[in-house]
Amino acid sequence: MKVAALQHDVVWQDASATIDHVVPLIEAAAAAGARLSILTEMFSTGFTMEPERFAESPDGPSTTFLMERAARHQMWLAASIPIRVEGGRPRNRFTLAGPGGEQFVYDKIHPFTYSGEHEHYEAGSTTITVEVDGVRVTPFVCYDLRFADSFWAAAPSTDLYVVVANWPELRGQHWRSLLVARAIENQAYVIGVNRVGEGGGVVYAGDSMMIDPLGEVLVAGDRSERVLSCDVEAGRVSSNRARYPFLQDRT
Repeated sequence: MKVAALQHDVVWQDASATIDHVVPLIEAAAAAGARLSILTEMFSTGFTMEPERFAESPDGPSTTFLMERAARHQMWLAASIPIRVEGGRPRNRFTLAGPGGEQFVYDKIHPFTYSGEHEHYEAGSTTITVEVDGVRVTPFVCYDLRFADSFWAAAPSTDLYVVVANWPELRGQHWRSLLVARAIENQAYVIGVNRVGEGGGVVYAGDSMMIDPLGEVLVAGDRSERVLSCDVEAGRVSSNRARYPFLQDRT
């Protein structure tokens, strides 16, 4: 399965402008044959701590855009969006839209307390795994990357971890190192998709990465907007785990 990481800038707290901005990247990924294309964390607004102004309903414009584009290009399309939740606080919600109208959601389990995210967004409680063209995909969002136990728990049923992010340039070495670590220790593909540009006074350097089950970096981004792609094969995960059965020794 061909997977595309869409490393893009965000028009700060302007969902309509950002949606228009990322259309050419989605079209380029579709034209290249991607079956799964991945945008970033809070892809349309940036990492806003003003959900009272910018969070959307579950059927709001950003989610509708993902659903419509997935159907138009007959591919899966993913990103996270600040979502209002009836009877509770907003969620930082990863949405996976399918070509046939499918929709799967995961709410970020670990809010980024350093920036006060926990004061504005409710934490999720469960992970999800979705089969896409025979590849078992488990999503996470940004700060989740620092918590290995969540990845470990999902490993037996995961071929590909997807991590969408607004990870600051200042801690870029952590981002790159942790992505590789998660691939090695779980013997699975890891694709990290990070934004570029500046938003809310924070600089983002991209550095999106696509890593194979042995920890080899297949493709790496730089500071520019671009579409990265690689092929993901579930058989490589199973054969690597059979040859090196490390997961069975995890306690």
